[in-house]
Amino acid sequence: MIIGVLALQGNFIMHQQILTQLDVSSILVKYPHELEKCDGLIIPGGESTTISKLIDSHGFRIPIVEYAKTNSIFGTCAGMILLSSSRNTKNMHPLNIMNFSVYRNAWGRQIFSFSKKIYLDIEDGINFLATFIRAPKVTQISNSINVLSKLDNEITLLSEGKHLASSFHPEFGNDTRIHNYFIKLIKHNDKINSLSN
Repeated sequence: MIIGVLALQGNFIMHQQILTQLDVSSILVKYPHELEKCDGLIIPGGESTTISKLIDSHGFRIPIVEYAKTNSIFGTCAGMILLSSSRNTKNMHPLNIMNFSVYRNAWGRQIFSFSKKIYLDIEDGINFLATFIRAPKVTQISNSINVLSKLDNEITLLSEGKHLASSFHPEFGNDTRIHNYFIKLIKHNDKINSLSN
C-alpha cells in the first residue's frame, strides 16, 4: 500500500511522519500523474484558499475528482474544506467530493487554537486529543454522511463511504489511530473494487 499526501502547501510532512510510524509507504504528491501510484490520498491542513489555487494552477482539480470516484481521500482542516460541497468563493473552490458544507475559520483565529479530548465513534470508540487551528465548522450534511465525532455539539469528524474528513489536525502528536482508521477504509474500498472487477 502507498498513501499519497498532497504536498502543494500545508502540514503534509507531519502526515507522512504518522504514516511512517504505521509502517505504511507514502509519497508526497506534487504532480497529478503521481496519483496513479497511490491507494489513498490525504489532503492536509494549511491555507484552504492557497491550496485551492494551487490545485487549479497545477492541474489537479479534475484528476483528484476522478481519483475520488474509486479511491479513498482523507481531508484534515483545510483538506476538509476542500472535500466539501461548500459554496465557491472568489478565492476558494471546493472539490465537491463529499456531501457536506462548512464555515471556514469558525473556531476562531490562530491565536485561539486549542487541544481538547473528543470521543470518536470508530470501531469500539476512543478518546482522542484533537488540535483545532482555525478549524472549520460543519453547517450542513446530507443523509449519506456518517458523523463520527462531535465537540460541543459541533461535528468534528465524518465519513461518507470511502472518504473521511476532520475539522482538527490528527497528525499532531503520536496518536496514529485516526490515520489507521483511514488505512482500514482504503483496504475495505480496495476489497469492494476487487469484487466488482
